[in-house]
Amino acid sequence: MAADPEHERDETWEDVTFDEDFIRSAETTEPSARARMLAARWRNESPEPQPWRSDKPPAGWFFSRA
Repeated sequence: MAADPEHERDETWEDVTFDEDFIRSAETTEPSARARMLAARWRNESPEPQPWRSDKPPAGWFFSRA
């Protein structure tokens, strides 16, 4: 009976170890999911300008008087 090819492939990678220096030296970076979502949205239409500080309170903000 022939050996299982999937099992043979798994054994070839059992001896490989990646140290922290190797992982940290990788230059490949990927944008976050939020950045990809906004980039896709802004390809179709650009965002409206927002003031750095608006006159409106933030969403969910409640004024209370104690």
